[in-house]
Amino acid sequence: MKDYFFLAFNNLKRRKLRSWLTMIGIFIGIAAVVALISLGQGLQSAIEEQFEQLGSDKIIIMPKGMGPPGTASSDSLILTSKDLKVIENVRGVEYAFGYLTKQGQAKYKGESVINYAAGINSEDFELMAEMGGLTIIDGRKLEKGDKFKVVVGYNHVYKDTWDKSLGVGNTIEIEGYDFKVVGVMSKIGNPIDDNLLYVSKDVLKEILEIEDEESQIIAKASSGFNPIDVAETIERKLRKSRGEKEEQETFSVQTSEQLLESFSNIFGIVQAVLVGIAGISLLVGGIGIMNTMYTSVLERTKEIGTMKAIGAKNSDILLIFLFESGLLGLVGGGIGIGIGIGLGEGAEYIASISLGTNLLQAVFPWYLIIGALLFSFLIGTLSGIFPAMQAAKLKPADALRYE
Repeated sequence: MKDYFFLAFNNLKRRKLRSWLTMIGIFIGIAAVVALISLGQGLQSAIEEQFEQLGSDKIIIMPKGMGPPGTASSDSLILTSKDLKVIENVRGVEYAFGYLTKQGQAKYKGESVINYAAGINSEDFELMAEMGGLTIIDGRKLEKGDKFKVVVGYNHVYKDTWDKSLGVGNTIEIEGYDFKVVGVMSKIGNPIDDNLLYVSKDVLKEILEIEDEESQIIAKASSGFNPIDVAETIERKLRKSRGEKEEQETFSVQTSEQLLESFSNIFGIVQAVLVGIAGISLLVGGIGIMNTMYTSVLERTKEIGTMKAIGAKNSDILLIFLFESGLLGLVGGGIGIGIGIGLGEGAEYIASISLGTNLLQAVFPWYLIIGALLFSFLIGTLSGIFPAMQAAKLKPADALRYE
């Protein structure tokens, strides 16, 4: 086997330019596949960590047909304080709270931006922060009686949301009303969340003239109760309270595990489509290898005849050409993995710098690297089967007479 390998390696070295051109399709395809899979796995891991912080005992109730965060597409979809009361009284619910998320204009020292404001009761603020793994890194949290006070997301103070520096004690204008900054939240890694403005829910309703609305309700299942069973009870009670029929609900009730599963299924389909598109490059690369090997057979017909004349078997010729095509795939795959790692790390760096998020992370587990190498070798080997068979079938006399 070692002799076959060195013979195949030397044959490829003699045709350096053709070998490099042949491998282009392989390493482009492998680079794309490695980069997409690594980023996909990194993103999925980051989101799974977010759900772990939320906890498996949490149940999320939200309107169906939501647009931007915290919005409903029609008045009939809006959740209300009545719905919150129904949920709080469901057996197996330890606690439940609702919050309001709305988009509005914020101003600071003459500069204006469009931001999301989260309205939440002071007693629920700590619960929300705990579920998101958040802490106050400067100042304090919202407290009872804080009417025109605001806790700002991380980016308002430590990133470039504002041209001028902002901190605890400064005043920021939200929808024409002045709010004093009393605290700064720790970094989440999601640009939307890190730009949130946390204010009293009653105050947000007042300045936006909202009568009764909950953008989302979070419930926690009591210890000893199955969150899925509790979620089903909540759905049934809400349906009855809102006068809606089964499968015609204007709201959705899901446990955090169900939400994660739904995300994973959707994300898996998207990733499969992207990898499939990248796989077209591998197909092109495989055809390129096949074409190169057919050309090599024609160019080396006399050489094949000579090897057969001195005792080489059909299996020897077959293995030499299969090793050559496999090496083309393997080397192309190795280069592609290197490029893919570079692309993945580059995308992670750009996302962290430009978007201020750490959700997009590139991970390169050993099985991804080994799998990509084996797959590229397999592509190369399979592409070389027919040319290798053609070479092996050549008769010595015919091969030696070939011009």
